[in-house]
Amino acid sequence: MATETTPHTSPTPRTGVTSRIVVTTLAAALAAGAGLVTPAAAATHTHAPSLRRGADAVHDTGTVGVVVRSTGPHGSRTATAGIADQETGRPARPGDTFRIASSTKTFVSTVVLQLVGEGRLSLDDTVEDLLPGVVAGNGNDGSRITVRQLLNHTSGLFDFTADFPVLTDIDAFQEGRLRSWTDDQLVAMAMKHEPNFAPGKGWSYSNTNYTLAGMIIEKVTGHSWQHEVTHRIVRPLGLHRTSAPYTDPYMKGPHLKGYSAFAAEGRTPIDVSVMNPSAAGSAGGMISNTADLTTFYSALMKGRLLKPAQLAEMETTVRAKELDPAWPGARYGLGLMTVPLSCGGSYYSHGGDLFGYTTRNGFSADGRHVVVVAATGDGDDTTTPAANAVIDEQLCAAEGRG
Repeated sequence: MATETTPHTSPTPRTGVTSRIVVTTLAAALAAGAGLVTPAAAATHTHAPSLRRGADAVHDTGTVGVVVRSTGPHGSRTATAGIADQETGRPARPGDTFRIASSTKTFVSTVVLQLVGEGRLSLDDTVEDLLPGVVAGNGNDGSRITVRQLLNHTSGLFDFTADFPVLTDIDAFQEGRLRSWTDDQLVAMAMKHEPNFAPGKGWSYSNTNYTLAGMIIEKVTGHSWQHEVTHRIVRPLGLHRTSAPYTDPYMKGPHLKGYSAFAAEGRTPIDVSVMNPSAAGSAGGMISNTADLTTFYSALMKGRLLKPAQLAEMETTVRAKELDPAWPGARYGLGLMTVPLSCGGSYYSHGGDLFGYTTRNGFSADGRHVVVVAATGDGDDTTTPAANAVIDEQLCAAEGRG
């Protein structure tokens, strides 16, 4: 049964500021004129639906532990369901951390766009300009791929995770979960394959794009993407439960343990929480909790992390039909997507999936309303619809349309 808590005040960001690894976001039909949600004024605020019911609904899809947080001008509410640890039976708690998988991409894209705003990089720079010789062979040509095309998944590059058993096979994972991987090794896996299409001629989600983005951050700054994310975002915003680990396989402090059978028929799900994050890297290696993610998304949309021109670039989207099964009408920007709301308009998002971990979120264009859903275990085909329903219900209620 879910538990729910209701703090009296909303958290204020501190200033000083399919492979299961795939994490996605939707961008609504901006070009078609669909407006992004702008939160209603306090005077028109309506009582939000119960998070407890939503957490239970996600848990009922076969997940192990669930944490949901809904935040607006009137405060934050949290609800949990299930357990954090099958061995001890400890229940899931609001502050528990989890592997956020591809939700990492929004952090990485933010750093790239900060560098653009500083004049140290251009979205029109090519991969070959920045990383000579890295993207080549089997029809791959880095001189034809821009930074923008990496960030919005229009590069055509093969997704290395589709040829990486450590991230897709239960036995390979158990054997290689502690092994360290370099970005060059991950990109080399993709270079064994021909591109899916010519750069700019299609859309396909590829973790290879963000591995390259992490490499570009290091090339431009002289520091790793982990260092830059930590010093530019995590520390200024006071995200004390968020980390961008290098190769440390262990999660520190209270956390949700993930469990997965890797879609292997007849296999018992195993604890997957201990793994070397270098296998995911800048495409999905970060750890956080619902409160910290809420602070990050709110600060991002309020313009605290990017200059107006770069935030506008991030919000410029292309159609992403590949995401329609989970998010009909999806569009993708630069590490950010928009998702249509059932009550009209749309919201920003970027989910994350890694074996045993599912992260879903939604936030308004002005950053005043944020909903984050985290779940562990494999769940089933209804897990994402259940999580997305919680987000939709909460944001529509915030608009007074639910």
